[in-house]
This record gives sequence, structure tokens and C-alpha cells, in this order.
Amino acid sequence: MHGAVPRHIAIIMDGNGRWARERHMPRPFGHRSGMKAVRETVEACLEAGVEWLSLFAFSQENWQRPETEVSALMALLQEYIAREAAELQSQGVCVHVHGDLTRLSPAAAAAVERVRRETSGGQRLGLNLFISYGGRAELVRAARLLAADIESGALRAADIDEHAIASRLYTAGCPDPDLLIRTSGEQRLSNFLLWQVAYAELYISSVLWPDFDRAALYEAICDFQRRDRRFGRVST
Repeated sequence: MHGAVPRHIAIIMDGNGRWARERHMPRPFGHRSGMKAVRETVEACLEAGVEWLSLFAFSQENWQRPETEVSALMALLQEYIAREAAELQSQGVCVHVHGDLTRLSPAAAAAVERVRRETSGGQRLGLNLFISYGGRAELVRAARLLAADIESGALRAADIDEHAIASRLYTAGCPDPDLLIRTSGEQRLSNFLLWQVAYAELYISSVLWPDFDRAALYEAICDFQRRDRRFGRVST
């Protein structure tokens, strides 16, 4: 890789179900296989010097899936944290979990709190896990926080600007993604980080998530390095 490495990479991890179906296995088998890709991606980001990694693990819409699949996903979340928390801590990864966590089971919520606590000192990589998350719901939440501050007198309507909104998002204090990767070839945002990816470079990978590895991530970073990021300006 030659050139600037993105500070923040966001990934829509897609294709677990299709991967399992191609192997005539149940969907939860694909989700379990996707755990290996998470580890590969975290390790690759550490090696490349990426500062932030955001992973879309479970959307608000995913609650509508069959109960057996949802239960399997919650169990996998707990298993991932139990298996990886110590390694993440030793590698200097600080884990943040965002979304409507009130919908998690008590066991899953306890696992989330544990990994947050145990990795809080990490300074090499910030890992954002988005669980029970929706971009529109995040913006509604930010609007409500702004309204509450106006009602209390802590804020005037005239004070609302982009910074005021950004500071009330889950990702407050985190730079916006430079690169958004979606696996499995699908070409949509799926309600992920709608505010934050305004100027992100988009990279669509045909690789199904369980097969996404370091080489696939490095390929995306190399593609990013060939882009001309103008942010509305003309090329220099």
C-alpha cells in the first residue's frame, strides 16, 4: 500500500446468509463463520495503522428476522466478546457499542458492558460495533437531545449547526468514515451512518463477508488511495 491510509473505515458486513445457503447450511452457520472475518479485519486495521473501524453488526430491522436467527445472533455476540475481549484488550483496541441496547437480552447487555469496561484503555484502534442500530433512529435521537437542551435553556435554536448535531450522535468524538466498504456486492447504505458517510469513499466488494480477509481489506485500502478526494473542490 502506498499513500494515505484511511483514518476511519466503516463496513457493512453482508453476505453471511448467502454464504451459508451456497453451502446448504442454515443461516446461523454463516453468521458464525463471519466471526473469523471480524478478527481478520481488526488485525489488518491494526497492521495498516487505521485508527477507527466501524462494523454494522445488527440493524434495528434485523429484529424482524425469525426468532431462532435473532437468538443465534445474540448468542454469537456473547460468544465473540467472551472469546475476543482479552485479545482486543492486549492489542490496544477500545470497543464502543452503539445502538438501541435496551432491546438486548440481559446476558447480551452484560457482555457488552464487560467488553466496554475491559477495553476502555485501548489506544491503538477504536472499534465501533453497531448493534440494534439504524441511521434514521440515530438522527431522531440527536434531534430529541437538541430539543431537550432547547427546552432546558441550555441551547438556543440559533446555536444549532452541524457540530451541534454531530456532537449528539453515537459517534461524537470519532472522525467521520473516510472509506465505507460493503461486502457481497449489494449497493446500498441500508440505513447505516447516514450523517457520517456524507463524504466517505464507497467501495463495493463482491466477496461475501465470511470470506473477507486481510487481502480483501488491503485491496479496498489500495483502491481508496487511488481516489481523488475533493470534498466539493476542484482537483489541485
